Amino acid sequence: MTETETIAYDVVVLGAGPVGENIADRTRAAGLTTAVVESELVGGECSYWACVPSKALLRPVLARADARRVPGLAQAVQGPLDAAAVFAHRNYFTSDWHDDGAAQWLDGVGADLFRGHGRLTGPRTVTVGDKVLTARHAVAVATGTRAVLPPLPGLAEVKPWTSREATSAQVVPGRLVVVGGGVVATEMATLYQALGAQVTVLVRGKGLLDRMEPFAGELVAEALTEAGADVRTGTSAQSVTRSDGTVVVITDTGERIEADEILFAVGRAPRTDDLGLETVGLEPGSWLTVDDSLLVTGTDWLYGVGDVNHRALLTHQGKYQARIAGAAIAARAAGNPLTEIGPWSAHAATADHRSVPQVVFTDPEAAAVGLSLAEAEQAGYRVRAVDVDMSSASGAGLYADGYKGRARMVVDLEEEILRGVTFVGPGVGELIHSATVAVVGQVPISRLWHAVPSFPTISEVWLRLLEAFRDK
Repeated sequence: MTETETIAYDVVVLGAGPVGENIADRTRAAGLTTAVVESELVGGECSYWACVPSKALLRPVLARADARRVPGLAQAVQGPLDAAAVFAHRNYFTSDWHDDGAAQWLDGVGADLFRGHGRLTGPRTVTVGDKVLTARHAVAVATGTRAVLPPLPGLAEVKPWTSREATSAQVVPGRLVVVGGGVVATEMATLYQALGAQVTVLVRGKGLLDRMEPFAGELVAEALTEAGADVRTGTSAQSVTRSDGTVVVITDTGERIEADEILFAVGRAPRTDDLGLETVGLEPGSWLTVDDSLLVTGTDWLYGVGDVNHRALLTHQGKYQARIAGAAIAARAAGNPLTEIGPWSAHAATADHRSVPQVVFTDPEAAAVGLSLAEAEQAGYRVRAVDVDMSSASGAGLYADGYKGRARMVVDLEEEILRGVTFVGPGVGELIHSATVAVVGQVPISRLWHAVPSFPTISEVWLRLLEAFRDK
């Protein structure tokens, strides 16, 4: 019989992805002893199966697309991508799925790593293997999410791809069906079509990227179609089977599609089903409801940080929450109760509500921050959408021949500040932080006129947007 060892810490973190790492970094910086528990790889989903590998894979795709729009260079890049080299580039950035470097970083900040599956076994108590870790001040759940598969009969036998298989594949399938219309679906459709697969996208709704302004999904769908992909909206998979290696999809309209692989990108679920939440009065498998300091409702010691709270399922936003949570844990541990957590304070994740930025690395890129026009109207703001063609910026034409894209700012007409901004076009991912600063800072339109964009850059679209607002 194995003897159980009990070890006391100030803070115990469940999950060593980017969110867990940032919580540990902040609590250690505050002088709190911290344990981190991880059942897979230190660095988490983002580092090995999501943001990092997907963007490493997409970078050659987008670079080639941009190069093909530049005179004098276009003819030199008409050949196919070297898929093996693209995959090797991805392998480098995932460290070939070894976490030695990430574990060393965690050790460098002074946090203790426990490998294995951690479960709550009571208030402030986490059991991992034969170790019982107790927390004097806080337990932070930062276990992230997993891909959801639809309840189709026999789907497990088909061995479908999720985001993990799509970002870790070493071979390009000849034919790929992508089910879904969100970020993972559009990015992976962009990737594999560019690598030579024949891609069919099945979208149950009316269009792609339905959480962004409608024109974003329209422009991405148009580009995918021009690249050779078959984008079918208002269509879902009714059944999926595999025979002799071939995947057969029957749609709800009765169409039959054959492919070598099928990727489901239809949503995420919290990794909270086997964490022992029932031992502290919470529902296993549920999203964790938290306040703006990331403290789980009804507790004074349990934090839910990152994707598990369903506030904003993005790595950068989870890391932001981790910094807020770490500061809140440290303040409370020092005996400074956060009786008032005001908007934009050091202990409030206000940006989760008002200014979440996101970039979709398709061709064209789609980037947005804050509220869409529909969201702003639904929230009760009196707003006006101001739209301009991205090609109206001088730098766009220099960036690429035939530059195609669109920009929108959602202006609050009462306060004359921006509630949201969206850019779609090649290279716009690097524009979104300026928009984020404007939205977070609630910069008045009158002051934005004094933020002069450099000529000739794509960022000159800001001037075109302000002119359009002034002249209407």
